Amino acid sequence: MAVYKIFPSQDATIYSLFPQMNTGLDEILDITNLNFAISSSAQVARALVKFNQSDIDNVLNNLVGDYDWSASFNLYIATAQSINVDYTIEVYPISGSWGMGTGKYLDNPISTDGTSWKWMNYEGGKIWPTASFSPYTSASFQSNNKGGAVWFTGSRSNTITVPKTQTFTYWSDKDLSVNVTDIIDAWRSSSLGVTGSYTDIKNEGFIVKWEGNIANPSAGVEFNPAKAVQPVLQYYSVDTHTIYPPELQISWRDYSFNTGSSETTIVPTDNIYASIANNMGFYYSQSVQRVRVDCRPKYPPVVFQTSSLYTKNYYLPTASYYAVKDLDTNEYVIPFDPNFTQISADAQSSYFDLYMNGLEPERYYTILLQTTISGSTMVLDMQYNFKVING
Repeated sequence: MAVYKIFPSQDATIYSLFPQMNTGLDEILDITNLNFAISSSAQVARALVKFNQSDIDNVLNNLVGDYDWSASFNLYIATAQSINVDYTIEVYPISGSWGMGTGKYLDNPISTDGTSWKWMNYEGGKIWPTASFSPYTSASFQSNNKGGAVWFTGSRSNTITVPKTQTFTYWSDKDLSVNVTDIIDAWRSSSLGVTGSYTDIKNEGFIVKWEGNIANPSAGVEFNPAKAVQPVLQYYSVDTHTIYPPELQISWRDYSFNTGSSETTIVPTDNIYASIANNMGFYYSQSVQRVRVDCRPKYPPVVFQTSSLYTKNYYLPTASYYAVKDLDTNEYVIPFDPNFTQISADAQSSYFDLYMNGLEPERYYTILLQTTISGSTMVLDMQYNFKVING
């Protein structure tokens, strides 16, 4: 019932058409395959995204602990063009250290102080390997335009499965979300110096690219020379001025329903009143709020007793979940999830923990509850609005 979001420490797009150009501060990440009249070869763009390993270790070691967890790598779409058949995006863990740089797309003159199609860190520094690859690594490039990064295709202990893929059609959602739990686990093992049955893959981030086969370009998307195969996906980068930067979302199940009493009362009717007991109205981005839910029937049965029925707090059923929406866009930033947003209970009330770090600061949000009672599934909007502020 916990969700924690980590944002990138660096990202950039590398372009085969501009092999020296750095785009480390650009607001967009491109994944493209384009055929220009000025070139006889298809020109591609790939995105590189890296997350700080210390942030990952902090979450896994200090928050997740022994709970079951899952990690997803998410990118949010800005523009999509020419996605008219089934096209597949591939995500691999990068092999080799690279520098973000300070360039933007088509700066004049172009910036070369960071990674590019040819260079790993800056022009004149170290080039991306194009031969004699380390074990379990590979690359893909045209013979007349070498570069384009290097990535892992597996591991000596066979602990990761790559690539991670997502297929897009004309009608499908173009946001990218792939499960990268085994890759994150490998990075963690590397950071801890674990040997033996674990891989030694070091965290250098992800590369995002179209599926392709350089030996047979017409069989895939990337490097495909056909004029009809020119898909463009543009995602928001960490430098975006929107609320949609790339994210690594780590979710874990710390659900507990332990009230310490044999007289625990689950609300008996689907005609209920629910409220949040401890809304402060605003929270700093470093806050972790234990949100408590008060619940009771709207119309309690008539009984003879000496205390008010309205002072008794009931518990939500175990099949209850929370979600968080951005008030301006009306989009879920944390959707209902039966594994990771299930509402817990203790001796005081039903509750869940909300980590504010994964919510963009200086914005307003609202919490929704979903519960199933007597066969009816309801979504409750209690107008529980709050703001996350910088601090």
